Amino acid sequence: MTDLRPMKPRPDPPEAALDRLTGASGRQDRLTHTEHIPSRPAQHADWPAGLRPEVLSAISATGIRQPWTHQAEAADLAISGQNVVIATGTASGKSLAYLAPVLSALLDGTEAKNGRGATGLYLAPTKALAADQLRRLGELRTAAEQAGPDAARLTRVRAAVYDGDTPFEEREWVRQYAAYVLTNPDMLHRAILPGHARWSTFLRSLRYVVIDECHTYRGVFGSHVAQVLRRLRRLCARYGSHPVFLLASATVAEPGQSAERLTGLPVAEVTEDGSPRGETVFALWEPPLTEMAGEHGAPVRRSATAEAADLLTDLVLEGTRTVVFVRSRRGAELISVIAQERLAEAAGHATARRVAAYRGGYLPEERRALERALHSGALLGLASTSALELGVDVAGLDAVLLAGYPGTRASLWQQAGRAGREGGGALAVLIARDDPLDTYLVHHPDSLFRRPVESTVLDPDNPHVLAPHLCAAAAELPLTAPGDLELFGPSAPILLPQLERRGMLRRRGENSWFWTRRERAADLVDIRGEGGTPVRVVEADTGRLLGTVDAGAAHTTVHTGAVHLHQGRSYLVRELDLEESVALVAEADPPYSTVARDTTHIAVLGTDRQEAWGDASLNFGSVEVTNQVVSFLKRRLLTGEILGETKLDLPPRTLRTRAVWWTVTEEQLEDAGFLPEELPGSAHAAEHASIGLLPLFATCDRWDIGGVSVPLHPDTGLPTVFVYDGHPGGAGFAERGFERAREWLSATLQAITSCECERGCPSCIQSPKCGNGNDPLDKQGAVRLLNLLLAGAEHPVAG
Repeated sequence: MTDLRPMKPRPDPPEAALDRLTGASGRQDRLTHTEHIPSRPAQHADWPAGLRPEVLSAISATGIRQPWTHQAEAADLAISGQNVVIATGTASGKSLAYLAPVLSALLDGTEAKNGRGATGLYLAPTKALAADQLRRLGELRTAAEQAGPDAARLTRVRAAVYDGDTPFEEREWVRQYAAYVLTNPDMLHRAILPGHARWSTFLRSLRYVVIDECHTYRGVFGSHVAQVLRRLRRLCARYGSHPVFLLASATVAEPGQSAERLTGLPVAEVTEDGSPRGETVFALWEPPLTEMAGEHGAPVRRSATAEAADLLTDLVLEGTRTVVFVRSRRGAELISVIAQERLAEAAGHATARRVAAYRGGYLPEERRALERALHSGALLGLASTSALELGVDVAGLDAVLLAGYPGTRASLWQQAGRAGREGGGALAVLIARDDPLDTYLVHHPDSLFRRPVESTVLDPDNPHVLAPHLCAAAAELPLTAPGDLELFGPSAPILLPQLERRGMLRRRGENSWFWTRRERAADLVDIRGEGGTPVRVVEADTGRLLGTVDAGAAHTTVHTGAVHLHQGRSYLVRELDLEESVALVAEADPPYSTVARDTTHIAVLGTDRQEAWGDASLNFGSVEVTNQVVSFLKRRLLTGEILGETKLDLPPRTLRTRAVWWTVTEEQLEDAGFLPEELPGSAHAAEHASIGLLPLFATCDRWDIGGVSVPLHPDTGLPTVFVYDGHPGGAGFAERGFERAREWLSATLQAITSCECERGCPSCIQSPKCGNGNDPLDKQGAVRLLNLLLAGAEHPVAG
């Protein structure tokens, strides 16, 4: 239990705060490593020539006398007409670096005597980020008014948000009059580009396109956004404009190359961070083993959710402003509920109300109210999904708790950087989940603190991504060769004849293709890869809409009998109606959570790359995966004890994607002394552990990927272990696994052998996603099997 003490008026320094957390209830043994990241001084420069004096006066009125070096460098590149990506740390003022040249250009446009002046487009991955950007613009406008009549001319620049929450009566005003439109790739794809004729004056005058938090555009989502941006460039060229692209990113490897893949244009990079930073104390934390037994008697660690709720309670009682980042919506709700209950007991309901949850699926008015409360300081603690990882300004935070590794080092540093945003010291704590990767990382701190962040993985040429965008582009303007084919990449000439044969496009003459159907071509694809209409979560007795769940997640999260959490309240799903895309729920308070179970079958469609590892073989290619949710488990809250299993009747789903797989021969197994009955559990355990460790080598997490192990696969004729991308057409993760297979599988072997359990547990070979109830699993067999495989990896032979 957490130590419930009276709230202090001021938070402790980070080192003292950590000492209090470890000292409470004897938690010292949970701290596996503490990293002290030193402070750094500011490096200033002068703003480049070419910025409007009104803009500089407004910036000065906010208290900024000189820019940091990276801000000045990025603004100078933008003014000179170069596309640029700013890849610096959290809270390093990236927004100001692109706002200064953008607002200067837009202010020039307000003085245009003929026609519409210059326009700018801002793209954010979330609605919250666009709303926050509009708020920052409002602060700059207020500063301009206070700076005097000359600077007040900046208020002539009209800015507005255009997203799914914008009332329809306001959308026409935004289209006709706004000079700076803040939106997201979804609205660009579904509304602005298909309706480009109505946006023609805006597109004709487009000077700058800002792409904020561009590191989030990875995998299938990033590949879709890359093609949306190519469609935007095509239409802009049609109207005579060639906007400059300004991108902002968290610290990532090779940001210029990633930005070029995203935009299809050459991009200069700015990576030297001139902003100051206070000391950060970064702790790695492993919850203790409990007396509970999990599946097949495996030891169970206390959950990261329960541990994070305790630490959040302690920090809030100390007056420490804290955000907890949680991997799931359910986890965010659960942490806030537990902390609220314990704070009410220790300090009263007024203090408990200063803690809340924040996640996707809330209604717009709920999200906005939480964002305002967090920014004003009315909230002292927040449990959030990754929605607040991005550049939403939450200045003034003292501590960040990460309930589980967020999947990439880039996200880890982005989330940790939410604290200490006003130059003060910051505390960050990574709380390990009972998971192979988390366990590995808290015991191998060099993997976090001594390795560079990852590159962004995306593949715009993925045919599953490109084909619907070719249709959407043809619906916007007929496609013509060779210019359009060069714009959309080398796969476009191959796909066009296929789209003709399917009746999607019609060819006229030698060089033109037209969209032929009545329906909107943009509706062919959901660019976030969520696969269909979101499922509405509706209160059965009242008809009240509580929120939505992505279609792809509905089978596992709002199936009949599932426990659904919303705004701190628990609901039981009475019925999931897939035809109507609605889940009917009723408020309840069960003492358990639910976890879906599924079965998976895989078929090899083609092998693109192969390496011989001795007699073993490493492969990469195309597969078809058939998955079906068949049941769900009830787990006791906090302890994770399994209370029972209930069967479900849901339809199977088929996915064509990309996979990496490896095989060993029967002769190898015989020579190594494997008995036939040992192989299924050994391969299954190796599969689980390798899925858990792949996120260390590819920009994904285990929920982006899946796996199957088969003692004798019909397509390979051999014992085979598959790891596949969980997105149509692939996302680049399996391919990265193929390219780094020796490192990846070596780390997998090390993670299994270093785990302190005897027969296997969630920290090494058990998986929370396993459709077979983690049966069979053989820990020692997995070690022998991986050693056998890696013995041939010393001198691989490409095929």
